[in-house]
Amino acid sequence: MPLRQRLENLPVGQKLLAALLVLLTTVLLVANLTFIGAAYWISQESMAPQALQTIGRLVSNPSLVSQALDSPQAAEALLHELDSYSPLRAAAIYDGPGNRMAQLQHGDHLNLPERFRHIEAWRLTEFRSNQVIDMPRPGAAPGHLLLVASSELPVAFYTGTLTASLGILTFSILLWLIIARQIKRLITRPIHELEELSRQVTREENYALRAPRGNHDEIGSLAEAFNTMLSRIEAREQQLKRARDDSQAAYDQAQGLAEETRHTNRKLELEVQVRSKIEKKLTGFQNYLNSIIDSMPSALIALDEQLYVTQWNQEASALSGTPLDEALNQPIFLAFEPLKPFLPQLKETVEQHSVTKIERVTWIKDDEARHYALTFYPLMGGAGRGVVIRIDDISQRLSLEEMMVQSEKMLSVGGLAAGMAHEINNPLGAILHNVQNIRRRLSKELPKNLEYAQQAGIDLDTVNRYLQSREVPQLLDGIQQAGARAAKIVTHMLSFSRRSNREMAPCDLPALIDQAVDIAGNDFDLTIGFDFKGQAIIRQFDPQLGPVPGTANELEQVLLNLLKNAAQAIHQRENDSEPGRITLRTRLNPPWAEIQVEDNGVGMPEHIRKRTFEPFFTTKEIGQGTGLGLSVSYFIITNNHKGQMEVQSTPGAGTCVTLRLPLAGSQTALPELSKAES
Repeated sequence: MPLRQRLENLPVGQKLLAALLVLLTTVLLVANLTFIGAAYWISQESMAPQALQTIGRLVSNPSLVSQALDSPQAAEALLHELDSYSPLRAAAIYDGPGNRMAQLQHGDHLNLPERFRHIEAWRLTEFRSNQVIDMPRPGAAPGHLLLVASSELPVAFYTGTLTASLGILTFSILLWLIIARQIKRLITRPIHELEELSRQVTREENYALRAPRGNHDEIGSLAEAFNTMLSRIEAREQQLKRARDDSQAAYDQAQGLAEETRHTNRKLELEVQVRSKIEKKLTGFQNYLNSIIDSMPSALIALDEQLYVTQWNQEASALSGTPLDEALNQPIFLAFEPLKPFLPQLKETVEQHSVTKIERVTWIKDDEARHYALTFYPLMGGAGRGVVIRIDDISQRLSLEEMMVQSEKMLSVGGLAAGMAHEINNPLGAILHNVQNIRRRLSKELPKNLEYAQQAGIDLDTVNRYLQSREVPQLLDGIQQAGARAAKIVTHMLSFSRRSNREMAPCDLPALIDQAVDIAGNDFDLTIGFDFKGQAIIRQFDPQLGPVPGTANELEQVLLNLLKNAAQAIHQRENDSEPGRITLRTRLNPPWAEIQVEDNGVGMPEHIRKRTFEPFFTTKEIGQGTGLGLSVSYFIITNNHKGQMEVQSTPGAGTCVTLRLPLAGSQTALPELSKAES
């Protein structure tokens, strides 16, 4: 137990005695220290200087001085005479020139000056009393005697001080014992008597006992207050006895009433049992309705007339992120913040009892834009008016509708492409064939050309120089390139119009992607401003994804088109602070194998994104694109591979194209999916 706690737990008398003992000890200690300090001060300031003057007068005898200054031995003899003088701490004799001849020291060695002229500087650092005595000598320079007083007090002083302190201590102890006896008589004993009386009252429960009045001090006042408390407790005890008697009578009366209450309780128990059965049925029915509501794929929210939430299913919690217990009895704009802009429509539904439909809203869920349809139904019943909100996720339906529209466009263009391809192929073949014939007719290597040139009287070299000067060969090159480009377009249109019936084979998607990247990296037009072989290509391949059924050359064509578009989108950026980046991903997402090509290019606005798969639609300049790249890619993925293809783009942030290929044994045609959804 700490000392402080022990002191606090001491009785009052012992506390007073301890305080008195500490006070006496402190006074004695302070008095002794003060006495010793005063004696030391008097010794240093008064007694030491007087003693030094006395020694100086004794030594200043001319006969002694003249003998002491004759030789160092004589000086040592003079100082030896002073050796027995106790107040002297040290002494030194200096001859006429100021050199120290001899010195005397008691106790620890003191550094006395070697020469007389150093005494003034030495005095500045010496705290002991000291004095310089002149020693005149007839016919010669006077000598000097340096005396240093001792700073210690005599032993007799300490002995006397100790004796006086012991006497004072003995007197203090006797005084303390006398005071302790009086404290016990005047304080401790009355407190013990009062404590014993309180224990007796507690033990015997006899509140008629009284404490003696005692002295007219605080203890006497405490005894009087204790007697007053006992008087009041005695009166309260009598009141309790009377109340106990009254309560016994009331208890007897209550027994009769209790018997009547038992009969009433039996009736109430029967009613409670009936009501409990009804409540159980209602609770079961409520749970059944809640299960039905929670099982619905749509988010259902019921509001009262003040638009506070009264019903909230699991889909609403998943969509809003607000649990049921936090959403109930909350305003709808707090429980489901995205519905805050539709508060006027909700109030209109409650007031006019009309159904309000909002065909499409877009909210962000799990960092992905999702589309929803909202329907507000008026609620009528005995509980009051309100409104029911139904929220349907239409993202997949819109995606399927968009795919259906693209499929219909592809089918409608397919027939047109087939007819146009055959009609265009003939004139294209004639153009390319005639360009080749013109080159052959101008060649000097054919003998027939030389023969006809001689018959006409012209020089074939001169004709070729003329054609070169007029850039006719370049014009022929342009005709041939344009014809080849038109032939390539026709080839795309033919492949677009034909339905694929080729056999599928397992394809290693990472290998296909790497091969497409190599081909794109060798394309001269694409390497301007972008390096496919550098760190701009980021590969994120799913190791769990194995071979996927498909046609390798067609998938490679699709990937090459996507890489070209991504490179051009990056090249069109105005701000090059961030390096160009194309991210290639594969992911296993049963029943699909997904391929994503994502770039950080210029992106596309929504009205352009919707038309990305339309044939002949392009945002490139005239002569740089035909608008068939993504259309053919879409046809290859959806028609030939029974997969899905979608585009997500944000202006200024980039574009992400997702390809979904069915895994082995899970191929499902897109029209069938659309039919099932509708």
